[in-house]
Amino acid sequence: MIANTPIRSERIAADIEALAAITEPGRPWTRRAFTPRFLEGRAWLEQAMQAVGAVTQIDAAGNLIGTIPGSRPELGTIMLGSHSDTVPDGGRFDGIAGVIAALEVARALRDQGRVLEHTLEVVDFLAEEVSIFGVSCIGSRGMSDTRPLDWLTRESDGTTLEKAIAAVGGNPHRSAWRDDIKAFLELHIEQGPVLQNEETDIGVVTAIAGITRIEIIVEGRADHAGTTPMGSRKDALSTAAWIALGVEELARALAGGAAHFAATVGEFEMSPNAANVVPARVRMLIDARAELRQDMERFIDELDQGVVAIADKTGVTVSVPRLVSDNSPTPCDPGLLDILDAACETAGASHRRMASGAGHDTAWMARITRAAMIFVPCRDGRSHAPDEHAATEDIALGAAVLLQAVLALDAKLQEDS
Repeated sequence: MIANTPIRSERIAADIEALAAITEPGRPWTRRAFTPRFLEGRAWLEQAMQAVGAVTQIDAAGNLIGTIPGSRPELGTIMLGSHSDTVPDGGRFDGIAGVIAALEVARALRDQGRVLEHTLEVVDFLAEEVSIFGVSCIGSRGMSDTRPLDWLTRESDGTTLEKAIAAVGGNPHRSAWRDDIKAFLELHIEQGPVLQNEETDIGVVTAIAGITRIEIIVEGRADHAGTTPMGSRKDALSTAAWIALGVEELARALAGGAAHFAATVGEFEMSPNAANVVPARVRMLIDARAELRQDMERFIDELDQGVVAIADKTGVTVSVPRLVSDNSPTPCDPGLLDILDAACETAGASHRRMASGAGHDTAWMARITRAAMIFVPCRDGRSHAPDEHAATEDIALGAAVLLQAVLALDAKLQEDS
């Protein structure tokens, strides 16, 4: 038990162990949305929510919500939570830690006999990770009314997303939009090494980075690899390699500032992909992430110029970089950041502000309410991997920060209303 708080680390450890154990046989830790194992995990969470006194429901977007009414429910709702689905072989803590920490906050309030004036809700969002339908954040997009209508017709394994949402208890043709949520807070493992390297307890997240994906097609010419002189070739791979190195150089320059920036050539397809043929075509997909929109705009502009320069140098045709998707950064609520900073001080947690380079449900909840999140350290920054790990003590300290923030919000929101 952490000093001066009713947060119980042993309960957190037991809950994470129990939920993580619900995994595909021989594949720790795999519990993908819409699968039988996911529904089994949902059933476990529903019982845990009910045990703390919450009334549970599945909303129209397929989110599992546990509701503990406040003494003055007309004031609105404070919502806590994350997601319980995983990527394949993806880890025991990504998402799970945030749901269990929210549940522990509800337990701690119960143990103190304390009833908030606002209603408290614990949420497990549906399909935060990329699902079998190829899309993510399905539940939070549904709650924020930002889920594209055409997503419902996406197909996988003989069914559609429309039918899959209905199968988990949602209603894909009814709005799940909410106007009663006054604040949303999410705890998550960092998924990076900064907190561990700096020996800092808590990251107070300033923004969710915008994610832009850019496709480039390089068109060279297939020739015999043994007989075509080096000076006569139009090698698509060599040109693509220059572009990939340019992406890294540009990203490193932008990452040298105060704001978060990263770019990766994450997909790379070459044809004909034969040892004795000069490569004729390469398709590249760049994943770029920026805390500040102006950094992304600079990246796109300089990438366009760089590609033209490389094509002129090599004599190989390169397409104009095409934006496949382009999402702007989502800043967290400044007032909530101040409350979280103060909560860290009250809980005795060292803390720093930092951006998130990964996407989270918080980014979509920020469309409809004040929203913010905190990070807790994870070992060596590893995530989306079987050896992902976060110390129970770190999660418990994060839960203690959440508890202090909820108590402060319960009073502060009344002042602001």
